Amino acid sequence: MDWMLEELASSVPQTRNVVVLSSDGLCMAQFGTETDTADRLAAACAGLQSLSAAIASEFPRGDGRMKLVVVEVDGGFFYLMAAGAGAYLAVLADDDVDAGLIGQRMRDLVARIGQHLSSPPRADRQAP
Repeated sequence: MDWMLEELASSVPQTRNVVVLSSDGLCMAQFGTETDTADRLAAACAGLQSLSAAIASEFPRGDGRMKLVVVEVDGGFFYLMAAGAGAYLAVLADDDVDAGLIGQRMRDLVARIGQHLSSPPRADRQAP
């Protein structure tokens, strides 16, 4: 999966980091970032995804699921997109990134490999 994340980053100038994470905040894959940074991003994304789902549930005609979150901060943008059952794609980009292009490339990547980016729920293990 690394080459696909690298392809996303290289196809959109000003893309800094690409992380695939599970809904419980575990980094599943990364490009352009160190392991500790990817783990912190994944953990933060899990919280943001949960908050977004709570907001989505307030829309009576929606299905209660988060599709895309975009956060603009001084210095750049953060994108979080649903990428399969229990999996998400996160991207950090500089403030002069082409926002439309990064969104399109993220959607393209999710469409191509979304079924492979799923993270099934963990089974509860019971003591014998």
